[in-house]
Amino acid sequence: MRKPIIFMEEKMINVQDIVTLQMETVSRWHHEPIDNPYSDLEQAVCTQHQFNYQLWHQEDIARSRDVTDEKIAEVKRAIDGFNQNRNDWIEKVDDYITELVQSRSVKVQPDARLNTETPGSVIDRLSILSLRIYHMEEQLERSDVNQEHLDSVNHKIAICRLQQDELSNSLQELLDDIFAGRKRHRTYRQLKMYNDPSLNPYLYKKQVA
Repeated sequence: MRKPIIFMEEKMINVQDIVTLQMETVSRWHHEPIDNPYSDLEQAVCTQHQFNYQLWHQEDIARSRDVTDEKIAEVKRAIDGFNQNRNDWIEKVDDYITELVQSRSVKVQPDARLNTETPGSVIDRLSILSLRIYHMEEQLERSDVNQEHLDSVNHKIAICRLQQDELSNSLQELLDDIFAGRKRHRTYRQLKMYNDPSLNPYLYKKQVA
């Protein structure tokens, strides 16, 4: 098993460990059952990641034209559930980082600013990138496509890899700033309404009727 995420002397999280976890689990889960052998922050990251993994594959089914309407309805409900869990766990990852910041008594500088995205949201984007890269690379194994298709896929993979590198570098800088007190950290509550029968008009109006 890989070494756990290390909190170094600078009180920073190693983002490359997170990226490696996402890439390794995507590959493993395509051949073995979904697992989560991690602990602490890695465990939260992996849980959030697995909902993206399940969401990705349900969305593939939803776009198929050779399944019944009943199956599509079932898949759409599953998508709603996985998407709700995905967003819930973005918040839990951010909450975990809040606990780490507090446990290290980080002194936030008076002029520290908030970022437009939380670390949890960036980790979510990296999760999706790892899925996109894996499935793009699957395309290179096809024998029923021409060289033009392969060249196009290789170009897309290069773009995804660049985005993954740049996004992970930006996340590392953000986390370094948070743990040094140069930036503030806050969990942004997404407050999804569509799954809440008290907030979704279609659902609460049906209850009244």
